[in-house]
Amino acid sequence: MPDTAALRCFPPDFKAALAVALLLLGGCTPRPDTPPPAAGQGDADRPTNRVDINASVRQNLGITFASVERRNVASTLRVPGRFELLPTAQREYRSAASGTVELLVEQYQAVEAGTPLYKLDAPRWREMQSELVDAEAAERLAQAAVDSIGPLLDAHHHHHHEIQNIVDLWSARVTTLEQLQASGGALSEEVAQARAAMATARADLAETLETEAELLARRSQSDAQLEAARARLDFLYEAAGTLVGMSASDLRAPSASNASVPRWRTVGAIEVRALAPGVVESVHVVSGGVIDQQARVLSTVEPQRVRFRAVALQSDLPRLADGQRASVVPAQATSVSHPFAGTLRLAPTADPERRTVDLILVSDDGVAAPLWARAGVSAFLEIVLSGTTHKELAIPLRCVARDGTQAIVFRRDPADPDKAIRLEADLGLDDGRWVVIKSGVAEGNEIVLDGVYQLMVATSGSITRGGHFHPDGTFHEGDD
Repeated sequence: MPDTAALRCFPPDFKAALAVALLLLGGCTPRPDTPPPAAGQGDADRPTNRVDINASVRQNLGITFASVERRNVASTLRVPGRFELLPTAQREYRSAASGTVELLVEQYQAVEAGTPLYKLDAPRWREMQSELVDAEAAERLAQAAVDSIGPLLDAHHHHHHEIQNIVDLWSARVTTLEQLQASGGALSEEVAQARAAMATARADLAETLETEAELLARRSQSDAQLEAARARLDFLYEAAGTLVGMSASDLRAPSASNASVPRWRTVGAIEVRALAPGVVESVHVVSGGVIDQQARVLSTVEPQRVRFRAVALQSDLPRLADGQRASVVPAQATSVSHPFAGTLRLAPTADPERRTVDLILVSDDGVAAPLWARAGVSAFLEIVLSGTTHKELAIPLRCVARDGTQAIVFRRDPADPDKAIRLEADLGLDDGRWVVIKSGVAEGNEIVLDGVYQLMVATSGSITRGGHFHPDGTFHEGDD
């Protein structure tokens, strides 16, 4: 302890310097030794470019992935457009006759081929049934007339044969009597009687021939009448089939409720059925309404039967040709969208004012359009120009985030799907949608598409440190 009396003799400045020195002396007192780090703790503290993205984090942040593909990025022509229905994808149902309608479906209802759409109670159908009855009766009468000609001709032929025999006998008798008369053995009266009988027989034979000719003409007439009756009946069946939406053979078939009568006799109201699968697009009448002939009842569409129409500049025409392979991709690329591929067709005419030309893409036969390809949906038509076959690894441009001047992507760790690896992207050319990536990835690798910005923000800085997301989407560096 310094002597206080001795300190009083020192100047004030010296006292202050002494107090600071004593404080510094106390601050330099050695601390207890810091324990060495545990095994493995050093690795955890080291900076890492991996981020935990477990299932809960992926769900909360909406993280999706896009695969690395080989594409002709520099040689792909992309033009905007939209899907439209094929002309054959629409079907309109109009009333075949006036009557009272009863709807059996609702708007936007999916229907299959054969699904009942509506019923029509039409007076015209009753008239048609009456005409069918008359036509069938006329056919039966004509058939009976034809059938009766055959027996008549047979009887006539027999009669003709008998008369011919009589003529032949009288001819022989006259010849014999004339020979006897020449030798003086026969009287002139007998010869005259024989000649008169022969003339009568020949007259009967002539009448028989005339009757035969009449029968033959009658048979031809009956055949013609039968043919006309059958043709009229066939036409009536066809007309009736068109009216009720059934085939003529179905109308003639036995009824399911009564096999002894044809089906058309048991049909009451006309039941109109769908001719093709689809969706009821619009309904133009109400149940119980009376409609005129040719009135629109409803229309259906087949939503999957679409084509894509894009608009390109006329200056691109030298690089395009009919039959080129092309595909349509959604306006917003997602990891689950399947392209709509097909064959390209150039419109036969171009727009001289806008200097554009329509490009039409039709899907291959038998290939169903993806679910997202609906009429009215906007998308992009991608055409790989002919003569270019070099493909490079590419990713959607949306996978790239900017951290300052650096382009950043996050590659899903193939060894651990719950981690994403931050990479400085080595990028090449891009076409506004896809960009070439030169290193750090392989074909088939998954790159974060949706959620890349959140991951970039969480790992932003000069030192990229490992971290983790909580299920609520918040990010924290280090372990829990």
